[in-house]
Amino acid sequence: MKIRELVMNYFNREDYLPQSKKELLRTFKINKKDKRMFEKLLKSLEKDKKIICSNNKYYTYNSSHIITGKYEANKRGFGFVIGEDFDVFIRFENSMYAMDSDEVCAVITDKKSDGNYEGKIIKILNRATKRVVGTYQDNDSFGFITCDDVKIVYDIFVNKSASKGAKHGDKVVAEIIKYPDKNKNPEGRVVEIIGKIDDPGIDITSIIKSYELRDYFPNRVKDELEEINYEIDSEEIARRVDYRDLLTITIDGVDSKDLDDAISVVKNDDKYTLYVHIADVAHYVKERTYLDKEAYLRGNSYYLLDRVLPMLPKELSNGICSLNPNEDRLTLSVRMDIDKNGKVLSHKISEAIINSDYRLNYPQVSDFLEGKKKPEELGLEGIEDTLKDMEELMHILNEKRNKRGNIDFDIVETKVVLDEKGKVVDIRPDERRVANKIIEEFMIAANETVAKDYFMKDIPFVYRVHEKPKREKMFYLSEFLKRFELYINPDNVTSADIANVLNELKGKKESELISNIVLRTMQKARYTYEELGHFGLASKYYSHFTSPIRRYSDLIIHRIIKDFMNGRLKESKIVYYEKNLDQITKHISETELVQEKAERDIVQMKCAEYMQDKIGNVYVGKVSSLTSFGVYVMLSNTIEGLCHFSNMDDDFYYFDETEYKVIGKDSLNEYKIGMKVRVAVLDASKETRTIDFKILGVVE
Repeated sequence: MKIRELVMNYFNREDYLPQSKKELLRTFKINKKDKRMFEKLLKSLEKDKKIICSNNKYYTYNSSHIITGKYEANKRGFGFVIGEDFDVFIRFENSMYAMDSDEVCAVITDKKSDGNYEGKIIKILNRATKRVVGTYQDNDSFGFITCDDVKIVYDIFVNKSASKGAKHGDKVVAEIIKYPDKNKNPEGRVVEIIGKIDDPGIDITSIIKSYELRDYFPNRVKDELEEINYEIDSEEIARRVDYRDLLTITIDGVDSKDLDDAISVVKNDDKYTLYVHIADVAHYVKERTYLDKEAYLRGNSYYLLDRVLPMLPKELSNGICSLNPNEDRLTLSVRMDIDKNGKVLSHKISEAIINSDYRLNYPQVSDFLEGKKKPEELGLEGIEDTLKDMEELMHILNEKRNKRGNIDFDIVETKVVLDEKGKVVDIRPDERRVANKIIEEFMIAANETVAKDYFMKDIPFVYRVHEKPKREKMFYLSEFLKRFELYINPDNVTSADIANVLNELKGKKESELISNIVLRTMQKARYTYEELGHFGLASKYYSHFTSPIRRYSDLIIHRIIKDFMNGRLKESKIVYYEKNLDQITKHISETELVQEKAERDIVQMKCAEYMQDKIGNVYVGKVSSLTSFGVYVMLSNTIEGLCHFSNMDDDFYYFDETEYKVIGKDSLNEYKIGMKVRVAVLDASKETRTIDFKILGVVE
């Protein structure tokens, strides 16, 4: 047996404990003559990522005690290593000064009773943070940057020679040139001065810069725009299905300019024909063009309150691709014949041309269908019956989904209203009304139909998947639910099981608590070339087909469909998709996460800004979350703040993980998710994006 194999067999033993180089030399009885050779072997194994060395101790990646993944930092100093199967909690003193999103290797040191793990980082494999955005602070002989990203707990030291002339209070972008260690803060150099901290729009621009979002289109993309034929020629019309005589409407947000879906519904007795028309973006954005490459890099559009960073230039997204009313537009259209039970009896996917009759918005349609306004007040005369048919079909499709086990958490989104200078004037719940539900159900129906069709064709495709929760998470949930006499099988849980639990709880005081716990057990939806089903929707086949203006996933799907329809899906093209879809789906899943983080950061920042002049005000809210350090409370306008234990000075409070409640040690006062409480605003920081409350009492 070769020495390399012998050494690896030793490292892979179940009873192996991390050893130093000196101990390994002794174990393998290596003499002075062979010492250098053995050291080279260890270095070779490290390079090949077979073993890892930290603090002069050697570990194997295959060990059950080792986890490799991204480090997710928290503003309070601790963090988590995000692994494939589970996450590991890392205290600050065990972080090896890792920064958010660094690729790290950690050793597991403890397993908690609730199935969670704790560990310590033993090696930083790759640094993710190359640039930071923050506020430049000037000192006499040097400067430093206070980072906007609250997950970066260090100030960045800047030599005067590396400040680029930044002044005190400037928002800047800095490049990290030295990373932190036990003796020093990180060191950086200023590469861009964004502007003064209080300039209008600088706060959102700073977040754009921090995520390195693409906020302009290169000249070569602009050059390609000039080469596009914005006129639809007669030959193109002749080869498409002509739906221009079909009553077609769009329903979108009031301010929406990129309209990528339109709908038509025809009712015949107790059957319906649903048409979902989607902008044919692939007709204009060709593969391997600069337009396509730029769309791929962006992955999706970003909607950032006072601006949009579109995936495609406005000439396309708001122009020729947008399904604007009374204009001929190219589409990929899905016609579905649906019975009274919501079953799709037959369908047809076609390259088509439409001419939308009405550009409607969610409040307008909802006000009519909910009986709040008359059709003549809303400009809906003549289409009242069509809108009622749409509502009727929506309820049928929704009922069908609910019967098969659709999980509906009914999460309330936050609507932030800004003035012309970017200041917050109002924050309120973003209502999910009947018109929103019509579009939601119709798009789900189209996405499922398209996914199933192309899965059956057995050709490469892009799916939107939501996998079953991990067994360990389900076991924990199962044990938790037993306290409320609710039961699931953790070894074979279905979406219907989860949906039934949530339905049983409707109207009960425990509803919010358990919904919160259930939500935490769910995996993150993602894109992949494998059809793994969508657990949350209880759907066997699911894709994203309906938004190619703002999602690259949908654009890729349209290309595959058009290639198949037009006989271009030859063996070479199939091989191309098989080779590249894995990388494409991973990339667009990552850009989606960036989008969510950026949008969430901006909302949190604006919520904190809104509360800055409300210090001392008293509100009634609901307990929304519990942690080891405090109680989160959400107000009726969706603003959430933390009641830290240090500010709950009537008792010593602790978080009981097994009972999932916060308890006062002496008073035995209890706080549970869903409880109404009265709170006072203690502090609000736009810089740290935090709001601090103090609980004044329980509201009965």
